[in-house]
Formats: sequence, C-alpha cells, structure tokens
Amino acid sequence: MTTETLVADRSLGAVPVGWDADMAVTALYSAHYRSLVRLAVLLVRDSATAEEVVQDAFVALHGAWRRLRDTDKALAYLRQSVVNRSRSVLRHRAVVEKYAPKGLPDAPSAENGAIGELERSAVIEALRGLPARQREALVLRYYGDLSEAEIAGAMGISKGAVKSHTARGMAALRTLLEQLS
Repeated sequence: MTTETLVADRSLGAVPVGWDADMAVTALYSAHYRSLVRLAVLLVRDSATAEEVVQDAFVALHGAWRRLRDTDKALAYLRQSVVNRSRSVLRHRAVVEKYAPKGLPDAPSAENGAIGELERSAVIEALRGLPARQREALVLRYYGDLSEAEIAGAMGISKGAVKSHTARGMAALRTLLEQLS
C-alpha cells in the first residue's frame, strides 16, 4: 500500500502509483493549474487564450496517460505541452495578422459627399448658362485637363481666343455661382 501513496512532493508533479488518468489529472490540475496558466499568459500575452492552452494540455495529458512511460514526469509533460501549444497560438496569430485584410481607406462622410454633389450640380447648372464657346473652353480646360494649345486645336481657334473665352467664362461662372449661393 505504500506504493500507492504520493511518491514525491506535489510541487514536483509526482502522482501516486496506480492512479488512473482521472485521479492523476485531477490531482495535477488542482496543484498546478494556476502556475501553468501564468506560464501560458507570459507566452501568449492573453489570459483567455492562456486558459484555453492549459485546458487543452490537461485534456491531452488525460488522453495520453496510458502512453506515459514515467508518470512522475507528468508535470514536465504538461509544461512542455503548454509551451508547444503557446507556440502554435503565436504562429497562428502571425499568419492571421499577415493575411488580414487591410482596412479600407478613410472614406469621406455622407455629408461631405452631399455637399460635393450640391456644389457640382451648382457648377453644372451655372455652366449651362454660359455661351457655347466659353462653356467648351472651360470644360476642355478644367474637366478635360487640356493645355491651351490642345484646346485651340480641338475648338479650331487660336490660343489667344482660348485665353479670352476661358477668362470671360470664369468671370461669368463666378458671377452665376455667387448669385446661386
């Protein structure tokens, strides 16, 4: 009967000879759970994940109890299991972070879009009130982003006429927009 008593001190992780997996894991759990969780927290930097890692290590120990050659080394088995499982958690986190979708760029607010739409519609309305040549010159210059020479070629007029139509169109557009607001 002396062989069925605790062979070594509980802090060393020894279990009584002849105990089944349930009794041994229960004894180890009550004696070492907290210290193993502290170890896992230091490794994974998250207490909830650390508790899961330790729980999984105890479940694995319970399943592997018959295969343990030396039951006195059950605590060492648990510690190694916690370290390995913590490494797996960290590897998984690294992969998730590496392939996580990038955040969307900051989109303008709905109000900003509405104001922009109102401004565009006001400009378009004011453009409709301009004479055809001034409207064409302004649209080609500011919406088409063409140079004066390109505008002259597109409209079939001189560069001086483009400058004149653009300047008069801008003045008229400014006046019309001031009236609308």
